[in-house]
Amino acid sequence: MGNVKCPSRFGLTAPPFIVTKCPRNFSCAAIFMTKSKRPKFSRILLKLSGEALGGAGGNGIDPAAVQNMAEQICEVRDLGVQVVVVVGGGNIFRGLSGSKRGVERATGDYMGMLATIINSLALQDALEKLGAPTRVQSAIAMSQVAEPFIRRRAVRHLEKNRIVIFGGGTGNPYFSTDTAAALRANEIGAEVILKATKVDGIYDCDPKKNPKARRFSRISYIDALQRRLEVMDSTAFSLCMDNKMPIIVFDFFRPHNLRRVVFGEQVGTLVTG
Repeated sequence: MGNVKCPSRFGLTAPPFIVTKCPRNFSCAAIFMTKSKRPKFSRILLKLSGEALGGAGGNGIDPAAVQNMAEQICEVRDLGVQVVVVVGGGNIFRGLSGSKRGVERATGDYMGMLATIINSLALQDALEKLGAPTRVQSAIAMSQVAEPFIRRRAVRHLEKNRIVIFGGGTGNPYFSTDTAAALRANEIGAEVILKATKVDGIYDCDPKKNPKARRFSRISYIDALQRRLEVMDSTAFSLCMDNKMPIIVFDFFRPHNLRRVVFGEQVGTLVTG
């Protein structure tokens, strides 16, 4: 990282530090620097569920929930980590649920893809209000609101320290946003998929129903498949397994947990070969 030039009139320099925000907005943030190690990952893909944007109710868009997400994402971006986000749309419409109520499956899936674009734009707005340049790329053509998905352009955005949000799923019905996350992570060369959930990892059974449920700190792809643990849908999971893409399932709603994961702390459950 090299020395960081202090922006104050004192012209001080310092070894690698994380700069925390000055509570009084003084120009010299070096006063509040704390020493830190380097992040373990340099390029991550963060998978967010649509329900997470809906807050406690899981429906619609909760501005407070979106703001909290944006703050955590900006926290790791400020460390120099390149961040890609894939957002679900279940807080607005879920294609599979719609098909059970009479909506034709392919039509329902396209409706769900449009929901992910709405969520992507909401998150982009929150991130840019915090000063983080953000680009939304859509798998469905809608040039007035989002860029088309172009892999090289997405990588270039990351190299310029912009956050990239992939909306529209894969652009095809019958594929989930989990599959989109697995696909995009491999395409753009992410080092890990971070699956944000409301629980602190993967359990052998539902911890809300069974207080004796055991949490795994690490599990292999094969064991997760054999145990039928709901990490991702089978298509997404197979794609990760075939390409040796590690997955970390963690509680995104615990303050600073995303940062802890990026620094390599033992948070949540690691799924790997």
